[in-house]
Amino acid sequence: MAIRPSPAFLWRHPAHWLALGFGSGLSPKAPGTVGTLWGWLAWWPLSLWLTPMQQGVLIALATMVGWWACKVTAEHLQMNDPGAIVWDEIVAIWLVLWALGPLPLGLQLLAFALFRFFDAVKPGPVAWADQRFKGDGWRGAFGIMVDDFVAAACTLICLGTVLWALK
Repeated sequence: MAIRPSPAFLWRHPAHWLALGFGSGLSPKAPGTVGTLWGWLAWWPLSLWLTPMQQGVLIALATMVGWWACKVTAEHLQMNDPGAIVWDEIVAIWLVLWALGPLPLGLQLLAFALFRFFDAVKPGPVAWADQRFKGDGWRGAFGIMVDDFVAAACTLICLGTVLWALK
């Protein structure tokens, strides 16, 4: 039987903190959007303090550690892809913002909105990635993260096209 995440659950294991986005995944409404917003807000100081190379390393490490945290947390919640797990949204929005480099606030907002669209609606390749890696264990944890990376790629393609058209 699935377990409902709570603040007490958050404190039971370090993986829960990460996978639940430091509590942002506990939002009763739209936890994926709240997690993405947390990731966007966290990116601002990270982008000021870290070089682009360090940012890339952070994203790579966050992906690997997040894979573990998502696996542990999904197992503890007894669900394959709990909505409360938002580390995938956090790392994916970091990937988008890192790949695009410094952007005006309006374009960052567009990136946020496009990413949320692709992640929530799951058109085409996002739906394929979401379905392809369903399950439990390491494969399921990979699936939790990979559909968000595909949503990030779709966001980058769209925004890259917009930026190219504006030149």
